[in-house]
Amino acid sequence: MSSSVMVDLDQASAGMVLAEALLDAHGAVLLPPGAVLSESSLSSLRRRGVERCSVVAPEPEEDPAVAAARREQALKRLQHLFRRSAQTEATGELLRLLADYRSRS
Repeated sequence: MSSSVMVDLDQASAGMVLAEALLDAHGAVLLPPGAVLSESSLSSLRRRGVERCSVVAPEPEEDPAVAAARREQALKRLQHLFRRSAQTEATGELLRLLADYRSRS
């Protein structure tokens, strides 16, 4: 689940994603949640007097050692799950594809 953070519009930058709908003073939707802010939308919001918005907080960088350990654990789990069936061609290929996918995520 993504977290959000409130930022002053002066601190917002193009490319940020809105976590919540941005409403005007009358409750009309200016921008929906998930909208990607652009320079033109930021300028328009400033002209309308919008001061703050809720944006999706960036995901924290994962420690490379923790990521490597997590991938290794996932690969061990796959080896365990396929311990009796990896000898057949189809399941061997499935194991190879899953291991490749897990090593990249």
